[in-house]
Amino acid sequence: MNSVQIAFLCLAGMMALMAIRVPIAVALGLSAFAGIAWLLGPNAALRVIGSAPFEFGASWELSAIPMFLLMGNLAYRGGLTASLFEAARLWLAKLPGGLAVAANFASALFAAASGSSLATAAAMGRLAIPEMLKYRYDPGLACATVAAAGTLGAIIPPSIAFVLFGWYTETPIGKLLIAGILPGLLTAALFAAYIIIHCRLRPEIAPPPDDDPTWKERFAILLDIWPSPLLVLSVIGGIYSGLTTATEAAAFGAFSALVIALLKGGLTLQALRHSIVDTLHSTASLFLIAVSAVILTRFLAISGVPDFMGALVADMDLGPYGVIAFMVVVYLILGCFLDPIGIMLITLPILMPMWEAVQLDMIWMGVLVVILLEIGLITPPVGLNAFVIKSVVGDQIPLTTIFRGLLWFLVVDLVVVGILVAFPQISLFLPGFVD
Repeated sequence: MNSVQIAFLCLAGMMALMAIRVPIAVALGLSAFAGIAWLLGPNAALRVIGSAPFEFGASWELSAIPMFLLMGNLAYRGGLTASLFEAARLWLAKLPGGLAVAANFASALFAAASGSSLATAAAMGRLAIPEMLKYRYDPGLACATVAAAGTLGAIIPPSIAFVLFGWYTETPIGKLLIAGILPGLLTAALFAAYIIIHCRLRPEIAPPPDDDPTWKERFAILLDIWPSPLLVLSVIGGIYSGLTTATEAAAFGAFSALVIALLKGGLTLQALRHSIVDTLHSTASLFLIAVSAVILTRFLAISGVPDFMGALVADMDLGPYGVIAFMVVVYLILGCFLDPIGIMLITLPILMPMWEAVQLDMIWMGVLVVILLEIGLITPPVGLNAFVIKSVVGDQIPLTTIFRGLLWFLVVDLVVVGILVAFPQISLFLPGFVD
């Protein structure tokens, strides 16, 4: 058995471990350790495990992750995002499916402040779903809208997935974050278009609200939501102008969230403590997976898998769009079963040589990968955002109803992927202006 065959055997073992619910970090690290020990001996495997955490932790760019997580936790627990749905409701409720459209765009703005898909789905689910059910909205539409719109946290900056992708592929993280703006807005717009069309064709699933807000009420609510847009613009503006790196922008965003929350009086000592603890938990979980991914990458490099995959693409003459089609199929299948960040760190060592073989732009690929990870968050049977919404609504609405409502949103997401593949400049236009 040659080294490449050993590598694929270890990858199969890794998938088997994850299938029986072994944590992703353990499955990655154990499979990689076994493979290196098989090829080079146990001492070499122990040396790799000893050096990988430092090699990973010494990366300055990755300090953006805890800062973005802290910014999102402070914004949420400090009450900076509490009025987003109410503002969207006052402005958009008269559209067909107006409350669902409001939840969609409020989620987009919340995502820009939090950087977390799961946090967006959880927070907006508590705010928006009871309101929609009160106005007799179809439960499947109400839950699916929030679950799908929550995925915007993966693509609209700040995005943890982009930071990890940029670190791994050595692509400028600032450009990747900026690249997510237009695709994120496109996704939100197409979600809203689908909701409006669907509710116009079937008005019984989204009865119009009885109240008629005045223009005074609409403008007054804008005074309550100013911190969120300001926070987002301060982060994106710093990166786009070249005044800050992505890491510096993350630190500035966390500091700004702290100051704004204190000025608004929404940040108690308990909220601050919870924000810090949640940030530490999330950071530790992500970093443990990433360290295991470093070990896996080292194993695949030793075994010769990157050279094998590059040669395979050249021999098969797949071309750029053939490689993209293969990538889409892989992510759609894995997205049904695995955690999004885990999927990305598992697949990048295999896909990167294929992208390089056909000279695909890494920023473009980063956007497509994150969009595909976003789809995995609402894909049955393990769509995490659907389970988050289920935890919010409890036994009131069955999980099958939520997944059934998500089917058309999955179609919309696939349309977005098709548009981004056909028109790469949507992803590449804004990063072209960043130094």
